[in-house]
Amino acid sequence: MTNARHEAILAIIQQHDVTTQTQLQQLLEAQGFSVTQATVSRDIHQLHLQKKMRSSGKRCYVRTRQAVSSSNLLSDFVSKIDIAMNAVVLHCQPGTAQTCCALIDDLKAPQVVGTIAGDATIFILTRSESDAQTLLVDLESHIWG
Repeated sequence: MTNARHEAILAIIQQHDVTTQTQLQQLLEAQGFSVTQATVSRDIHQLHLQKKMRSSGKRCYVRTRQAVSSSNLLSDFVSKIDIAMNAVVLHCQPGTAQTCCALIDDLKAPQVVGTIAGDATIFILTRSESDAQTLLVDLESHIWG
C-alpha cells in the first residue's frame, strides 16, 4: 500500500500546487487512500519532499531528491562522531541534524534506545557502553565506509 500511496503523492504534487499536509491528505483521500496526518508527514519525509517557491508564488511540495542512499547523505552532513558512556553524539552541518537523525532512526539499529536532534547535533542513547561502542563502529562504517 505504501508504494501505491507514494506513487499517488508524486502524481498529486506534479498535478496540483500542494501547500499543506492537510491538502495532501484530502487529495489522497479523494483517491481512496485513508491516511492520517502522521502518515502524510512520514511519507513526505520518505519521499524527500520539501516546499519550494513555484512560479505561481506559492510554496508547494516538490521532490528535491531522487532516492539518495542514507550513507551518501550522512557522509555529506556528519562531520564528527563522539561517544560518552552509553551515548553516541553526531555533529552535523548546521540545519541538517533533523534529517540525519531521521535517517539514523530508519536504520533501526538494535542498540538504540532513542534519538534526539537539535540543529547541528544528534544525541543517541544506547542500552550500554558496549552497545554505544558497537553503534559508533557501525555508524562510522555506514557513513564513511
